[in-house]
Amino acid sequence: MKLITAIVQNDDANKLIAALRESGFSSTKMSSTGGFLSSGNTTIISVVEDGKVDEEIEIIKKICKVKKKITAAIPPSSFSTVGGYLPQTIEVTVGGAVVFVTPIERFEKI
Repeated sequence: MKLITAIVQNDDANKLIAALRESGFSSTKMSSTGGFLSSGNTTIISVVEDGKVDEEIEIIKKICKVKKKITAAIPPSSFSTVGGYLPQTIEVTVGGAVVFVTPIERFEKI
């Protein structure tokens, strides 16, 4: 058995959980916060049989696509916002998923 831990954007979480459920996978949803852009993330964990790992990862890839987002550039802390500093916007890549697959020695659903 394997533990699949997927860190995804909040925007993708509910759709991913629904797609996993439709394919017979159970999962647990946990809220989390990412360091980059301090954006909200969701961590989804699931325990699957060894032979089902690739199937679940394919579902994650299908739902959690990489996207472009326009955001304000954060000035260095030495900048003062006094004096009319206007932040510039930048395009960043967000989305996708970070997936960890960990061997499970024992699993019990009580």
